[in-house]
Amino acid sequence: MSAEQINVTTASADRAARAALSAVTEPGDERIALRIRDVGADVTWRAVLGGDDVLDRSRVLQRRAEHVEGAEILERADHAGIRYLCPGEPGWPVPLDDMAATLDYGERVPPPLGLWLYGDGDLVALTESAVAMVGSRACTRYGARVASDLATDLALAGRTVISGAAYGIDAAAHRGALGVGGPTIAVLACGVDVPYPRTHAQLLERIAADGLIVSEVPPGSRPMRAWFLARNRIIAAMSAGTIVVEAALRSGALSTATWTQKLSRETLVVPGPITSALSAGCHTLVRDGAGTLVTSVADVLEAIGRLGEHMPPDPERESRPIDDLLPAHAMVREFMHADAVDTVAGLAASTGLPAHTVAIVLRELAVAGWVTREDGGWRLGSTISPLETRT
Repeated sequence: MSAEQINVTTASADRAARAALSAVTEPGDERIALRIRDVGADVTWRAVLGGDDVLDRSRVLQRRAEHVEGAEILERADHAGIRYLCPGEPGWPVPLDDMAATLDYGERVPPPLGLWLYGDGDLVALTESAVAMVGSRACTRYGARVASDLATDLALAGRTVISGAAYGIDAAAHRGALGVGGPTIAVLACGVDVPYPRTHAQLLERIAADGLIVSEVPPGSRPMRAWFLARNRIIAAMSAGTIVVEAALRSGALSTATWTQKLSRETLVVPGPITSALSAGCHTLVRDGAGTLVTSVADVLEAIGRLGEHMPPDPERESRPIDDLLPAHAMVREFMHADAVDTVAGLAASTGLPAHTVAIVLRELAVAGWVTREDGGWRLGSTISPLETRT
């Protein structure tokens, strides 16, 4: 057997082992992640099959694994049009590698064994400029509107919107992006072929048409309560930052914010009414310095971009035409009166400039529409607002 054939066989065994492990282990299991890092997926799978005291003291995993074949899972998925992507393979997003890097530190964010994908989107391309949005399932009309508007603006700015396809803020975020033809990714806590919630089946099909449905659990898996919290770490890892729109103090959306912070991503928080319990978690994040307050897409882009790349305009420092005038021109204009005719001699006396300089400046200001010649003198033109002139 050639070296190339050995590599292909090894890669095939690794894929089958990861698929099998995804069917029997809990998402985000640190012990499994550490063992795979140390000895590889195939050896880890064989350890589970043989009964490993460190990984599986109660033998729960071993019993689950008795009738599981990774190759069969992969084959069934392929027939259903579902792809399986493993770490290190072409198409694996670089941002997800940050999860594996955390295994060497205290704040661990275990990487997925692999990702099941349904849809036509390219995961690498979609996650190159992605922003996550999470929040309350029982959101208010204010929250739904803000989420939808932000997602729309992000999509128009070329960003992929990532969320979890749940009721409330998640659905509003997906629909906001889809409404302007933007791609979006739904990360599920169930199989990619299981529409959850069921009433979002049509929404999920729309997402898959131009974006992707992603999960770390194999096709056919029904959602489990604990899997939603584990799923949130993938949402955080795929994104440059996570926007939290309406989250109560015990909201699951705050777990996404926690994963985001562990991965050194930006946590962005939309404020709500101080009387709203649904925004209490958001306000706590800002109060504790764990999140950056945002009120527009400009704020979001500035926070997640390179320093100064998307600096939002300062409403108090918006550029005015007068700011572009040369010093002498600005001075002459400043000393002119709004409702009177000024003379060259009078302006020379008030500005301290030579009369011939004032005459040249006035002619140049006239070309630009700042002043007009009238009754042997000069009057301010319509270029500038009366509020900006001397009285």
